[in-house]
Amino acid sequence: MVRRFRFGAVVREAGSGKAWAEKARRLEGAGFDVLLVPDHLVGPRFAPIAALTAAACATTRLRVGTLVFANDFRHPAVLAKEAATLDVLSDGRLEAGIGTGWMAGDYAGAGLALEAPGVRVGRLREAIAVLKGLWGEGPFSFRGEHYRIEGLDQRPKPVQRPRPPLVIGGGGARMLRLAAEEADVVNLGMRVKSDGSGPDPADGGLAAFLAKIAAVRAAAGERYARLELGTSVVQVGERKAEEAWSAADSSALDETPQVLLGTRRDIADKLRHWRDEHDISYFVVHHERDLAAFTPVVEELATSR
Repeated sequence: MVRRFRFGAVVREAGSGKAWAEKARRLEGAGFDVLLVPDHLVGPRFAPIAALTAAACATTRLRVGTLVFANDFRHPAVLAKEAATLDVLSDGRLEAGIGTGWMAGDYAGAGLALEAPGVRVGRLREAIAVLKGLWGEGPFSFRGEHYRIEGLDQRPKPVQRPRPPLVIGGGGARMLRLAAEEADVVNLGMRVKSDGSGPDPADGGLAAFLAKIAAVRAAAGERYARLELGTSVVQVGERKAEEAWSAADSSALDETPQVLLGTRRDIADKLRHWRDEHDISYFVVHHERDLAAFTPVVEELATSR
């Protein structure tokens, strides 16, 4: 099976509603498939629901999504309602990305407890069950360690049936296993330090990236053929002086599809290799600074869809 290329871009903010809409329309016109926003309480970033609704209203084809909702910031029953409403208002263009929440600054600034990774992953697993249940037909009940739902029948239901695509990103073993078992789209990234200080530099490089693909394949079993595998591209074009992503030096990622150096043809060939040999077909530009360099690649690969 030849997997279809898809391309997304993370967009964080704009100076006005008009400027935000123009950014969304430029992505759509350039052939990108998805506009994505992150979910953090600190830093210059729009809040996801409002930003995605505005982007959807400004476009007709472009899908909208999160990379990713932080589960610890909102109860899954609230998120299920908001996401379903956004799916309706976007005419079925939502891609619901969700993770545990991880950045220490978010938790410290808001006075939230950053609990151990195992606790957060367990809570996320329950939240996913709640989301799927509430997006289904009829009343839904759930009793877990972290959440309890009693015969809740939320409306509207999402336009996309049985539900919007679920995107789970991660690099650690627990998150990769959860994504393989529950997601529709798996975004492969670097493992995050347990203290929330940033990506773990020891997790970079080709061997680590290939091991993550193997881990997803093993955990997914028969589901693997239906999964879409993707990753965030943190460097495009020429090497920049600054580090590409948080504390992670991008040079450690040069052999992976997360760093794309060289000419347009070089980059296109590298992406074809990763799709054809390793099933990675969804590429998300993580920094707006790289959009100008990456857009010609999207055009180059349009016929490969």
